[in-house]
Amino acid sequence: MTDEEDEGSMTLNVGQRVRLAADLRLAGSVTPAEELPEESGAFAASVALAAGIEGTVERVDEHHRQQSHEVREYLRLKSLLDDFGHQMPPESRKRLDEQVAALEEQWAAYQRRMLRVTVRVRLDNGFVLDEAPEEAFASV
Repeated sequence: MTDEEDEGSMTLNVGQRVRLAADLRLAGSVTPAEELPEESGAFAASVALAAGIEGTVERVDEHHRQQSHEVREYLRLKSLLDDFGHQMPPESRKRLDEQVAALEEQWAAYQRRMLRVTVRVRLDNGFVLDEAPEEAFASV
């Protein structure tokens, strides 16, 4: 299996060794640690991290996406069809089948993106990337 194939289906685990899959540039304002943010003149800074830097996964967080009205309606109608469809008059069942079919595209799209995984990785160079998308890393 190639790295690209592995990255698409990979689920990271705590303690797993990983490497950064692409160059990253972290940018934003920086405040010296000994000063309060509101008291100091924050300045801009950036840090570049090269692809290939290795580290260890410290935490894995799964974030479930919000269900749209269409997804909730699909689930409701599909449940109704599965539970009571065999008892319905043919025309009612046909109408319910059509309603479910009309919402299947939204349901399929939701399933493809319903789970977003972020990780906290402590890189070997001392940097910690928190809430980074799982796709930013490859297995070592």
